[in-house]
Amino acid sequence: MRPTRDFFFRLADAAKAETLPRFRSGLSVVNKEAQGFDPVTEGDQAAETAIRRLIEAEFPTHGILGEEHANIRMDSEEVWVIDPIDGTRAFISGVPVWGTLIGFQERGRSVMGLMEQPFTGERYFADGEKSWYFGPDGERQNQVRDCGSLENAILFTTSPHLFRDWEVERYQAVQDRAKLFRYGVDCYAYCLLAAGHIDLVIETVLKPYDVGALIPIIEQAGGVITTWDGGRPEAGGSIIAAGSKAVHAEVMEMLKRR
Repeated sequence: MRPTRDFFFRLADAAKAETLPRFRSGLSVVNKEAQGFDPVTEGDQAAETAIRRLIEAEFPTHGILGEEHANIRMDSEEVWVIDPIDGTRAFISGVPVWGTLIGFQERGRSVMGLMEQPFTGERYFADGEKSWYFGPDGERQNQVRDCGSLENAILFTTSPHLFRDWEVERYQAVQDRAKLFRYGVDCYAYCLLAAGHIDLVIETVLKPYDVGALIPIIEQAGGVITTWDGGRPEAGGSIIAAGSKAVHAEVMEMLKRR
């Protein structure tokens, strides 16, 4: 049996109780990488603990894949995929475009998901059939838009500096043809795509928990999300999300490694 919307919202509420009081609070930050900067805060860890506690109590046979704590029961047919704060750099910088990501998979396929931005009071939720928005301006079903061509597309990526080697040239070619490009809003960009505000998101080096909750939010809004070579995106890696099948196909051809 799939979890209910109310249960997803309980998970989001539990995470919010840990993240929102720490936002713009001057909290301490730990760097997880010896080379480079991969930040984690006590908010990340506490929020994931709170989410896991509720899942364990309600669905003790389900697996859990999370960013901050050890994965458990990964051989289960039902697996939760959690990123308690996607966009930790935004979180520690005081920018309200981070989000809590809670995804649900059946037999390796992402079928339900939620992204919450607690500061703005917005939730994007995929219930298994449809994609929804809940926020300050009401409740409505998400629907992607068709911009017609890449030349009309609004493109987002977290940062062009994340692309490596041959990816740099391929991404730049797409960006040069897009109508408008913007950087740095992490998971929020995917939700803007699902809601029909933007047209294209291109990313690389994603982990499963970076994208697991977002896949059904986009697909159940009518969008397309795959790896750069057209595969399923559940494992992360290099990702294309688009509101138009034609634009997705066009961009995938441009990004193809030759």
